[in-house]
Amino acid sequence: MSTDGGSPGDPTDEYDEGLADSSDDERSIEFYGGRWLSALPLAIFVVWAVFQSGVLQIGDTQGLVAGMLVALIIGMFFAKGDWKQYANTIFEGMTQPVAATAIVAWLWAGMFADTLQAGGFVDGLIWAATALDIGATLFPAAAYILAGLLATGIGTGYGTVVAFTTLFFPAGVLLGANPVLTFAAILSGAVFGDNLAPVSDTTIVSAVTQDSDIGGVVSSRFKYAAVAAIIALPAYIVAGSLMDGVDVAQQAGGLLTENSNPLGLVHLLSVAVVIGTAIRGRHIVEAISWGLITSAVLNVVTGLASVSDMLVFQAPQNSGIAQSLSGLPFIELVQSSETGVAGSIYSGAVGFFPLIVLTLLIVAGAQILVRGGGFEAMQDFLLGSVATSLRRAEMTMVLGTAAINAMITINTAAEIAIAPYIARIGERFNINGYRRANILDANTSALGYIFPWGGGLLAGYTAMLGLPEQYSWFTQSMLVNPAEVWPFVFHGWLLFFVFIVAALTGFGLEYTSDRETGEVARV
Repeated sequence: MSTDGGSPGDPTDEYDEGLADSSDDERSIEFYGGRWLSALPLAIFVVWAVFQSGVLQIGDTQGLVAGMLVALIIGMFFAKGDWKQYANTIFEGMTQPVAATAIVAWLWAGMFADTLQAGGFVDGLIWAATALDIGATLFPAAAYILAGLLATGIGTGYGTVVAFTTLFFPAGVLLGANPVLTFAAILSGAVFGDNLAPVSDTTIVSAVTQDSDIGGVVSSRFKYAAVAAIIALPAYIVAGSLMDGVDVAQQAGGLLTENSNPLGLVHLLSVAVVIGTAIRGRHIVEAISWGLITSAVLNVVTGLASVSDMLVFQAPQNSGIAQSLSGLPFIELVQSSETGVAGSIYSGAVGFFPLIVLTLLIVAGAQILVRGGGFEAMQDFLLGSVATSLRRAEMTMVLGTAAINAMITINTAAEIAIAPYIARIGERFNINGYRRANILDANTSALGYIFPWGGGLLAGYTAMLGLPEQYSWFTQSMLVNPAEVWPFVFHGWLLFFVFIVAALTGFGLEYTSDRETGEVARV
């Protein structure tokens, strides 16, 4: 994920309270043209996103927000009745717990990453990469490995993308690594960890919805992830040697020296606190909060950053109350036109507001698809006309999950939506719950980091937009357009194709009688 915030308590709670069951007739929506028209809002959004990001090369999250709003309005004209139920469904979708999970992950990860950045963690990474002679060629591969380890440890792929784009990406650019490849490598690492982390929401939901225990699911999917990783790692090394970086400045050597500081590596302790707390089974919000506290203390104690670098109230200098409080480290007197709140905690959170709005609107569109019967219509078609043999059944499970992820770009939301179909078709052909969970999770873990309008990719892009303000040498031309990244998310594509091959050949196939799942875990 993940959209995930790690272990959310009882995973069945999130599933049961997720995208609502379309069988609830009292809250269903009828569309002119039948059930398939309920997919119109999401279809319009995908077309808008492809046109904006792919054709026009405009990487603008706020533009996608406008696209989803327009799509929801157009869809309303095809709904029968007085539109009241359609409007209520939008509200219903926007209040789904699955959307809140993604939002919390972004907010906490953004605050943590920006606070590490304020404390010079990037400078420490540049120093370490220079000392270890990890040049431009190897940097994307290193980013892939480290992002994968972090995502596996803390269980949030989205949080990993935010942190690594904020911290590792500018270090790679300064060292001469190709920006597109480096960003794609970070996304690939997030896919790896999202797929394997026991505390990831995608892992939990895939296991619970297929009546399988989490431990068994994780151990059974390692072989698929290993195949993708074994190919992806050398692919990043080869691509790193072939794809040139950007010319940061003619004085690149001086910039490296200026932005290199071994003391910044003290924040490895902050990262270790997050990973260690998450591994011990604590909620990811708690884990990141402890990491944030640790990083703030280290910043002040070591002198890497002041309190005002992390949080400052910029009050008008003509205010008597503000003048009396000006001795506090988090109060700054400014001109009346420059008042506000600033610092890493503030900037790390507010930068994700457009993406948060987009997430809520997408989940609302997904709810319309469910309430309008479009999702059920797709299931009925696939079950009745396509999934007529074991091989075809598994192929439709893979491609059906991919199609839903193309429309519902928040991966846990997509997973919850498609899970009942995966369970139905798997049970019809006696496919083991572990196998079903692996097919479900692989696609939802991978594709949300590949599509230019996917939640994972946009989370990283949103974090990237703040880099020109934070580094004088980082220019707008160094930003990576989301539409340029998709071919290079190697682990994501390889994981998807591994399951295409598995569906066609039966690699890794287990029947229900081959192995019994353990008791479904309650995290």
